[in-house]
Amino acid sequence: MHVPNQYIGEEGIVMEKPAIEGGTPVRESKIFYGHQYIDEADIQAVVDVLKSDYLTCGPKINELEKKLCEITGAKYAVVCSNGTAALHIACLAAGVGEGDEVITTPITFAASANCALYCGARPVFADINPKTYNIDPASVRERVTEKTKAVVAVDYTGQSVELDELLALCREKNMVLIEDGAHVIGTRYKGKANGSIADMTTFSFHPVKTVTGGEGGAVLTNSEELYRKLLLYRSHGITREESLMEHTSDGPWYYEQIALGYNYRMTDMQAALIISQLDKLEMFRQRRKEIVARYNEAFYKLPGIVVQEEIPDSDTTRHLYILRINPEKLTINRRQFFDALGAENVCCNVHYIPTYYFPYYEKMGYQKGICPNAEKLYDEIISLPLYYAMTDEDVESVIKAVSKIAQYYAK
Repeated sequence: MHVPNQYIGEEGIVMEKPAIEGGTPVRESKIFYGHQYIDEADIQAVVDVLKSDYLTCGPKINELEKKLCEITGAKYAVVCSNGTAALHIACLAAGVGEGDEVITTPITFAASANCALYCGARPVFADINPKTYNIDPASVRERVTEKTKAVVAVDYTGQSVELDELLALCREKNMVLIEDGAHVIGTRYKGKANGSIADMTTFSFHPVKTVTGGEGGAVLTNSEELYRKLLLYRSHGITREESLMEHTSDGPWYYEQIALGYNYRMTDMQAALIISQLDKLEMFRQRRKEIVARYNEAFYKLPGIVVQEEIPDSDTTRHLYILRINPEKLTINRRQFFDALGAENVCCNVHYIPTYYFPYYEKMGYQKGICPNAEKLYDEIISLPLYYAMTDEDVESVIKAVSKIAQYYAK
């Protein structure tokens, strides 16, 4: 049965439509918050692999790793099955283990903290900068203990974390800096591409990211020692390098397992798609920057709307555009604003629920209140549509919808 004041939102959730007089949507068709862009070159790249002798562990893996190094300036790259696997092997390579602590932000996908749990360590949550929404180095410093082994710093929305300050802290405290760069490919920090600065930087190639392989991940580093460990942990802990073996080789078929690793390998099909996508990285980067600039221009002066600030050191390629509402200046809350955007056929999302809100973390003893800036942010944010294939008409429709709701519900 159709209920006039309801609509079906993302994932089939029935949501109430806040009433707006003269409530005709700004457009008839839906605009989704994220979408991959695949062209004929991408399709042909995958087809070529399907017609080749290798579907996995073939030449496209090395080609992709070389290309990632060329793009970022990192000395080494290890590609793997997804961004979560990348974080896991980065923690393993950093020596994270039982009894250790790993500091990260709660405003992230759960994998940024889960990677510590996979190693038997305890995630420790540092608060965010309330203006940039990235992890606050001062809060990280407050959380450091003798057990702290690593920091997983998330480049939230694609804006670089304050790498210089975090690296200095990690050097001072003998910690490893893992940059969770799932959002950051295409961004530059102080003129240098993210991926070549932290001890290790992880990438994700999920479909809503700037560059996609369907799935896929990577870890980049300048350390040969870390690189060798990453290779082992990606592929079962198995090696064919005689210099690493403990026994004499029986022949060309011989290999040894010298560590407990995982099957986190990437297929050549994924690698070929990512290589083709990387050829368009500058095109993707410029379009995303254009959309963000237009959004910022439109939203800066809207009542009840707060625009995310950017540090001067970050030349950002945004993966997400975060709209923050100021409930003190509006007569509706975030949920009602979210639903109103849906009624305008602008499909949004929320990134992210603080990780320690989840029942799994609650059962480990984490409680609300430990990161007040992050918790307040969560109550007030909405992720607006942002992807390369958005037309100018799409962008203006989003702006019209946000402006219509903000002005209608302004106090």
